[in-house]
Amino acid sequence: MAVSEPHKELRFTRAGQATGFWIAGAVLVMAALVFFLLAPHRAENPQLPHPAWGIVPLALAGLSLRVAWRCTKHAYILLSPIGVEVFPFFRAESGMQVIPWAQITGADVDASRLTLHFSEEKTSGIHLSLAPIAKDRRELLSKAIRGRIPA
Repeated sequence: MAVSEPHKELRFTRAGQATGFWIAGAVLVMAALVFFLLAPHRAENPQLPHPAWGIVPLALAGLSLRVAWRCTKHAYILLSPIGVEVFPFFRAESGMQVIPWAQITGADVDASRLTLHFSEEKTSGIHLSLAPIAKDRRELLSKAIRGRIPA
């Protein structure tokens, strides 16, 4: 099956990784809330921790939520008219790698990995983990790659 509109981009984000960061952020916000809600009861029970300790999980929650937002928003793999663009987790702008369609001779897609081959003998290429991509989007990636590259 050929790609119906090869001039358009298809973006796959790290939404599969973002879920864990969203949950961690929510749990850390709840932990911070416990410290702040216990503040009025410190007069009765001085053994309770100081409310300032709530700043620690709140700061970690902020960091976790920022990472979750970044994973949800920014691309991991981008299928463009030029080729396959791969963005690393850190410093995506400077570490981006573009693999032109002309360089790719074949592709294998399984449940956990995308392999792009650079030779007919399948001796050189690149392996990309599909763990960062949401499970329901992996089949779409597989169809898009197979539609663009002969198996």
